[in-house]
Amino acid sequence: MDLKAANRPTAAESALIEAYTAQVGTLPGDGSVMIARDRLFAELRQGGLPTRRVEAWHYTDLKTLLRAVPAMEPAATGDVATPLVAGSSLLVVNQGRTQNAGSLPDGVVVERLSEALVAGRHVACLVPFKADDAIGRINGSFVTDGFALSFADGAELEAPLELQLTHAAGQAHSRFPVSIGAGVKATVIERHISSASGASFVSSVSDLKLGEGAEITWVIVQGQGSEDTHLGQIKAVLGTDAKFRLFIVNTGGRLVRQEVHVNTAGEGSDFTLRGVNLLGGDTHTDITMTLGHDVPNTTSTEVIRNVVFDRAKGVFQGMIKVAPDAQKTDARMACNTLLMSDDAEFSVKPELEIFADDVQCAHGATVADIMKTHLYYLMSRGIPEKKARGLLINGFVAEIVEELEDEALVEALETVISDWLERHG
Repeated sequence: MDLKAANRPTAAESALIEAYTAQVGTLPGDGSVMIARDRLFAELRQGGLPTRRVEAWHYTDLKTLLRAVPAMEPAATGDVATPLVAGSSLLVVNQGRTQNAGSLPDGVVVERLSEALVAGRHVACLVPFKADDAIGRINGSFVTDGFALSFADGAELEAPLELQLTHAAGQAHSRFPVSIGAGVKATVIERHISSASGASFVSSVSDLKLGEGAEITWVIVQGQGSEDTHLGQIKAVLGTDAKFRLFIVNTGGRLVRQEVHVNTAGEGSDFTLRGVNLLGGDTHTDITMTLGHDVPNTTSTEVIRNVVFDRAKGVFQGMIKVAPDAQKTDARMACNTLLMSDDAEFSVKPELEIFADDVQCAHGATVADIMKTHLYYLMSRGIPEKKARGLLINGFVAEIVEELEDEALVEALETVISDWLERHG
C-alpha cells in the first residue's frame, strides 16, 4: 500500500490549505488568537476531514461528500432580507463581516467578534468541543467576524432578536459567543440565507451559557443555496432552572451538518429540541446531537420530523448521557420520517447511556409514507392529489412549529415550510 498516496489531501482539503495560507496574515486576532488558529488548522490538516471511520461522522463522510471548497471572495456582498418576524431587532453578518447594528433592546450588549479577537478576548471560544470536532476546527481557523452577545440579568425581550447570516459567494465563517444572565427571557432567530448562484462554503458556531432561571427560545432557520455546504454548531450550558428551547428548520443546502451539544449543568434545567428537515433533490442533511444530563432533577425532550423527496439523504444522531449523580432525570427522544420517494434515505441513530438508576428515559423512531387512506379521503372530496399530499405533509411538520408560543413566529415558519412544499411537493 502506498501510504503517501493514501494520505494525499483531497481537492477540498487542498483548497482549505490554500485558503488558510493565503489569508492567515489578514485574519483578525492578537498573538494568542493567531497561535490558537495555527494550532487548530495544524490539527485539521494533520487529521484531515472526518470519514465514516470516525463514529460521530459515520453517516456523513465529510472527506468524501465535500468534493470542493470555493475560494475566498472578500469583495462579495450578500442581500440583506427583512426580518423573518416584523418588529425584530436585526444583527447582520454579511459575507462573514458584521454590519452596523440597529437599535437593540434594553439589557442587550453587542460587541463585534473581530474587534474582541484583536483585543485578545474570547480566545477560549475557539477551543474545539472534542477530539472529533471538525466544525469547531474549521470555523476557529477561518472565522472572520460575528457578534459577542451579553444579556443582562432580568432582561426581557418583547420582540425576537434576529441574527441574519447572508452571503453571495465563496466562503463565510461566523461565530457567536453568548452570555445570558439570570432570569432572562428572550427569543433569538439564527437565520442563514444565500444570494449565491454557485457553490458556497459556510460555517457558523454559537456558544451559549444560560444563567439561573433564564428562558431562551433559539430558532435556527437554514435556507442555504442548492449548491452550498453548511456546517453549523450550537453549544449550550444550562444553569439552575434554566429553560432552553431550540427549534431547527432545514430547507436548503446541498451538504448540511448541524450539530447540537447541550449540558444540563444546573438542577431543574430543561432542554427542548424540535427539528424539521425538508429534503429534496440530491442533498445530504445531518442533525447530530449530544446531550449531557449532569445533575439531578433535569428534563429534556427531542422530536425531529423529516420529509424526504427525490434522492435526498438525511441523518439524525442523538446521544443522551445520564451521569451517575443525575437521579430523577426525565429524557425522551423521537424521530419521525416520511419517505416520499423510493430513492430517498434517512438514517436514525438514537443512543442512551444511563449511569443513574432512578430515571425515566426513552427513545423511538418511525419511517413511513403517507397513508393511502388519508390521501384517498382528501381526494374523494375534490382536492387534487398534489395539494392533498401537501396538506398531509404540512400537518405532519406543523405540529412541531405550533409548539412555539409566538404567533407571528409560528406564522413566519409556516410560510417558510409552505413555500418549500409548494416548490418540491
